[in-house]
Amino acid sequence: MTSISDPDYHALQGAWEQISLEDSGVLNPADAHSAPGALTTITGDRFEVLTVDGERLLAGRFFLDSATHPKSITWIDAMGDDAGKALAASYRLEGDEFVFIAADEGMPRPRAFSTGPGQTMRTFVRRS
Repeated sequence: MTSISDPDYHALQGAWEQISLEDSGVLNPADAHSAPGALTTITGDRFEVLTVDGERLLAGRFFLDSATHPKSITWIDAMGDDAGKALAASYRLEGDEFVFIAADEGMPRPRAFSTGPGQTMRTFVRRS
């Protein structure tokens, strides 16, 4: 369960732009949840992905635990094909770069930052 005293929880707050995507071993495939210039905004334990035109691509909530190794985060989308599913992921947060690798529902949490079948890795940089 996310603790609001967790420094990573506070460091994730704000706007992030995706700069890279890897899905099942394929670099930067077409993706319904991202678009050029789209921003992911994290507010509390909620996230929302909007295009530059304000179209909502994705929204939901998350739970993180920075005490695990690797650090763990679980995404729960509120819309789309994965709505309501708990997607186990691992993450790295280093300054203004945030990377997470998530597995499809029912798969184990990824431990390495390289995708295999059923895994998606997204890399973001902070935007002001």
